[in-house]
Amino acid sequence: MPVNRILLAPGASGNVGQLARHASGLEARGFSVELVPLPRGRAERAMPVYQAAIGPDAGSTVMGGQSFGGRVASLLAPDLAPAALVLFSYPLHAPGRHDAWVERTAHWPQISCPVLLLSGESDPFARIDLLREAVRLLPSATLVTFAGVGHGVGGVLDEALDAVAAFIGANT
Repeated sequence: MPVNRILLAPGASGNVGQLARHASGLEARGFSVELVPLPRGRAERAMPVYQAAIGPDAGSTVMGGQSFGGRVASLLAPDLAPAALVLFSYPLHAPGRHDAWVERTAHWPQISCPVLLLSGESDPFARIDLLREAVRLLPSATLVTFAGVGHGVGGVLDEALDAVAAFIGANT
């Protein structure tokens, strides 16, 4: 049975309203989308809030989010085993602190579900060469990049959501 439930959480400085276009676009593509507000602060602080939103059906749910929200989802994925992860603009490192990518991806080899990463090739939070290297740590990953796009896919949202729909259709 195909998965149609998607949970998305916002970035650290955002709110669920900033994902409204993501949600409506995915709903127009046949998915049920729930937006998960997260507390500010460290990702580990937000993990229980995200986990409570998932409930007992993680295995039939696609988890993800924008930046911080995607990081929180990815940290939960090794234990919850969702149907898939969809990570918009994963925060691989802070701008100029490129070495942080090693710590930010240490849990990736334990993620067993398929993972879709959507990233701008000019994202100051994910230097593209480092992101391509990091993606190799994931057992099952697809990386979609957008030339000339920074942190966030708002300018190419329809294209990004088409990629999400195709990915979910092919991997769940």
